[in-house]
Amino acid sequence: MNKKTKLDNLSQTHGKIEKYECKTLDQILGDDGTSKYKTLDLEKYKEYLYDLNKSDLQSHASKIGLLPIDNRELLSKRLIKEFEKYTSSYKLPKLEAREIKLDKKARDVLAEGR
Repeated sequence: MNKKTKLDNLSQTHGKIEKYECKTLDQILGDDGTSKYKTLDLEKYKEYLYDLNKSDLQSHASKIGLLPIDNRELLSKRLIKEFEKYTSSYKLPKLEAREIKLDKKARDVLAEGR
């Protein structure tokens, strides 16, 4: 008997090897970025913020380095923006050097600045 796999249980990948460049000393020493926020997943972080009460949200903001404000919605948006900045530093794509082929005229123009 063949069992059919439900689509919810499948995952799709793009097959691309993702290489990220280390930007900070902590990353070179092996920090994966989960020390500050406990996750790098935006949806999990949003759920965490949603579960916090107002005073805990303000306490979390001060630990992150933001000025806690009284408006919960605005504070949550600021925290999410800071989270996205933080996670983007851990996902900086590695730049690969490409060889650029120039014709003689272009090389002569660039050589004038030497």
